[in-house]
Amino acid sequence: MSRSVLRPAFEEVDTAAPEDAARRDRPIRPPAGVRTGEDRRRGDADVVTADLITRARAGDGVAFRELTEAHHRELRVHCYRMLGSLQDAEDALQDTLLSAWQGLDGFAGRASLRTWLYRIATHRCLNVRRAAGRRPARAWDVPGVEPPEPTRLGEVVWLEPLPEVLLGGAAEVQAGPEARYELAESVSLAFVTALQVLPPRQVAILILRDVLGFRASEVASMLGASTDAVDSALKRARGGLRRLREGGGDHDPPPAPGSAAEAAVVAGFVRAWQAADVDALVALLTEDVLVTMPPIPLEYEGRDAVAGLCRRLFGAGRRFDLVPSRANGQPAFGSYLRGPGGVRRATGLVVLTLAGDRVRAMTRFDDGVLPSFGLPRSLPAR
Repeated sequence: MSRSVLRPAFEEVDTAAPEDAARRDRPIRPPAGVRTGEDRRRGDADVVTADLITRARAGDGVAFRELTEAHHRELRVHCYRMLGSLQDAEDALQDTLLSAWQGLDGFAGRASLRTWLYRIATHRCLNVRRAAGRRPARAWDVPGVEPPEPTRLGEVVWLEPLPEVLLGGAAEVQAGPEARYELAESVSLAFVTALQVLPPRQVAILILRDVLGFRASEVASMLGASTDAVDSALKRARGGLRRLREGGGDHDPPPAPGSAAEAAVVAGFVRAWQAADVDALVALLTEDVLVTMPPIPLEYEGRDAVAGLCRRLFGAGRRFDLVPSRANGQPAFGSYLRGPGGVRRATGLVVLTLAGDRVRAMTRFDDGVLPSFGLPRSLPAR
């Protein structure tokens, strides 16, 4: 496998003042003759990393994979936060790895390999967000059901859910000390959706600073900006995110994942949905509940609007079975329509956003996302 060197795109930029850089790079040493266990472990790891880099630069693809594989999951989640689409995130991750492979000679070691990979991934995602080729909106596609008039049309029609299995590696990553968000909140559908309507560069800076906890100087180096510019953009991003959240109203926090409280709300929802009991379902909803269904742009807000939609869906004897899953750290279900002869055909994935003991949002995705969750397109007759 050959590699072309892309120095202009990936050569590291150090924006720190010379005295700051010198102070930062000056090693802190123990007294002469003393070598700690941590020194030995770090030294061994540095030797292994240096050997892998040397081999990868010589064209060893196995060495490159070993060098970068530990970062794949967290980089995929980073791309997902920026793009809101698992498909786009996967493409961005592959572009990132290819660019890193081709530009490995541009990695000088002034920052960590992880930081360098985040820099490449962030620029790839910024390019995607600036492009015009995102997933387009789609028309209502429920046969035999006429949708009620929506409350409004949604903007983020390219949104896709993130399977729980892809969060495993990201959950093990320790965010920097300046991070402001826990993992669960930073991958929630509400958070990821809000990020999609903020300016791309502000989104990149907010994620790098407040989600991952990189220092302002590190983010400035990644983006080729000054620390003042990073701080200013972060302030604007925080303000924009705060306004979006205020527009969503005040809610109780969701119950802990896997807790008895979460299980109780989920069980009530499953009973009501499978029985097509609209009154029981509405009793579980917050007053300002929101139903979205990307890539269909129709949105329904409030109990009355959602009740009207559900009555249309359950009309003419339509009944559904739900198969539990999890997406974005939230309860989710594969939805299967009961058909003639007992065959149950997939209609999509429903993700719940909870607030205390209520459901504050339902997001329905089409059945194309089901394979990512290990869910079948149909269930056997029963």
